[in-house]
Amino acid sequence: MAASPQLINDCRVSDDYLIANIVRIYKSLCELECLKPSMHVNGLFTQLVKLCTLPSSIDIKLLSIELQQIRQDLIGICARAEGLLELEFSTLLSKIPRPLNCLHLFPYYSNYIELAGLEYKLLTDHGLLQPKRVAFVGSGPMPLTSIVLATQHMLSTYFANYDLDASANDMAQLLVSTDQDLARRMAFRSCDIRNAREELAEFDCIFLAALVGMTKDEKVKILRHIGKYMKAGGFLLVRSANGARAFLYPVVEDADLSSFRILQVFHPTNDVINSIIVAQKPLSSDQLCDGQ
Repeated sequence: MAASPQLINDCRVSDDYLIANIVRIYKSLCELECLKPSMHVNGLFTQLVKLCTLPSSIDIKLLSIELQQIRQDLIGICARAEGLLELEFSTLLSKIPRPLNCLHLFPYYSNYIELAGLEYKLLTDHGLLQPKRVAFVGSGPMPLTSIVLATQHMLSTYFANYDLDASANDMAQLLVSTDQDLARRMAFRSCDIRNAREELAEFDCIFLAALVGMTKDEKVKILRHIGKYMKAGGFLLVRSANGARAFLYPVVEDADLSSFRILQVFHPTNDVINSIIVAQKPLSSDQLCDGQ
């Protein structure tokens, strides 16, 4: 068990305490034969999430090369575990007559409710109220963000969900197919988003999940591709991470979004893990002159 957090004067946890315990959990995760959900696996990730959401002032750019590698490894471990967790619950829910009524069984469902609500508020703050078409890139076997947005916020919006894994899309489609309205308003496309071109111009807003593009190079290439093909004036919502939360998810920096105008960056201070970046593809000079 971890010792009690060592707090510095302004009630933030010390860097030494944070790093020591993250490394401890990392080593325990590396010893596991399987990352499938279990009491032990779930317990380790619960410890890790709680640790990384403690108030801190850690700057990941100042980490040693060894700790940078541990961080990158840990993000990969978290991604694999998250995929297995979603697959298990998607499979479980698919056996229930009305699976969408039981989404609360998913351990982090409340976090998705809060995150999707925050994202919708940020978009509306910048003038996007009820978009006609939205793309979600990296939707997985449980497209919770799309479902929450479609049922609680964007009640008439059409959602195109993109994922590399065709089997994940099949599971997601099975869940959504039990609801007539959602089935009509959702599609699932199995492809690398970098292979989607002209179709990206169809969307008023594109969401990029945190684990799409695990390395800096991959993330930048994806962002540049989206920026090239999405329509001028379209919104981009990117999930990132800040501070100790960057041990769980990749970080997107302002420089990575050179094709866009950054409208707002939101860093949570509660149990929500992901930072939210709202950006917009600039209008062309001709469109600005036309008042579009």
